[in-house]
Amino acid sequence: MNDALISIDDVRAAARAFDGRIENTPFLHSQTLSELTGAEIWLKFENLQFTGSFKQRGALNKLLSLSPDERSCGVVAVSAGNHAQGVAYHAGQLGIPATIVMPINTPTVKAQRTAKFGAEVILSGADFAEAALAIPDLISRRNLTLVHPFDDDLVIAGQGTVGLEMLHVQPELDAVLVAIGGGGLISGVATVANTLCPSMEIIGVQSERYPSMAQHLGYWSLDGTGGASIAEGIAVPVPGIRTRAHVAALVADIMVVSENQIETAIALLLQIEKTLCEGAGAAGLAAVLQDPARFKNRRVGLILCGGNIDIRLLGAILQRQMVREERLFRLSIQIADQQGQLGQLCSEIGLAGGNINAVVHDRTFLSNDAKSARVEVEIEVADPLMRPSIERRLGELGFVIE
Repeated sequence: MNDALISIDDVRAAARAFDGRIENTPFLHSQTLSELTGAEIWLKFENLQFTGSFKQRGALNKLLSLSPDERSCGVVAVSAGNHAQGVAYHAGQLGIPATIVMPINTPTVKAQRTAKFGAEVILSGADFAEAALAIPDLISRRNLTLVHPFDDDLVIAGQGTVGLEMLHVQPELDAVLVAIGGGGLISGVATVANTLCPSMEIIGVQSERYPSMAQHLGYWSLDGTGGASIAEGIAVPVPGIRTRAHVAALVADIMVVSENQIETAIALLLQIEKTLCEGAGAAGLAAVLQDPARFKNRRVGLILCGGNIDIRLLGAILQRQMVREERLFRLSIQIADQQGQLGQLCSEIGLAGGNINAVVHDRTFLSNDAKSARVEVEIEVADPLMRPSIERRLGELGFVIE
């Protein structure tokens, strides 16, 4: 590596090198999200890549650069999942042995798919930083070549091809929002935009739990909390050195969004666009939702950079979104401890349009007196406006909602 930033020529060279091997994913206008946010929203569907994310672009560009000796010895990578799959898949296609080190808490779907591509998967460390500690020893003992997930000029150039494809379809974007973990994607996209459309605003997006790039460059002063994140693909505690230089020179701003906002964005993309995104893939939309006034009436490109999400996590996100939208709620109700009272309560909820998911009936621990009982009812409704009518109806019948 040298100190100079990569150029658009490096990105174009990457596009030529893997032409036909990487999907040119759709870049489409979203009418519904545009109406919802007040911006003109364009979506780049990188979650439709074969491995489910943009990461295979940079990985393949690096692999294609290896000498015959390097290919025969093999490569090693550390990744929370998407880079791992990109390296494993394309290394397998090229006949290159691959060893992938992944944090222990990596979503099962990512670890299993990486192994199915033919790579040796080693689970080590609680997070990306701890997993990376295993890399030097593996390189030394096995003479492997490192395929870094972001801090490599060839990887950055490969990721930048996303920007080439976006601007080919819609060259008049006002802003592009890019999720930042280590910073490879935004570095490559910003390189393209700076050359082809210098007036375009490139904005990074990070989770409030891992705002590492924003902190290093002075866009955010609060410490991240670390730990589990809905956007584990961008849960990187320390950004790259090369990527930091690119972001400092080419990126206009970095926004930090809440975990809850990312959850909402995942749910909206599934409900509205019928497309599945992981937390990192939904971060751009989360930023627009968090500050819609900033993007009102502007043409905004969002990169849905990944779609690999654990199905159990997705289920929890959708349930939590229903709670936020008040389509799923709980009522604590005091009733007389008499025959038929619980049945009447449940019947009235059903007649008012509520679907009961769960009931907890207690006459010992939570009751106000020996002649009453408390019922905790979890209710699902089609429309949030149905909740007041349910509560009003129960009140008219003498049920006390606490």
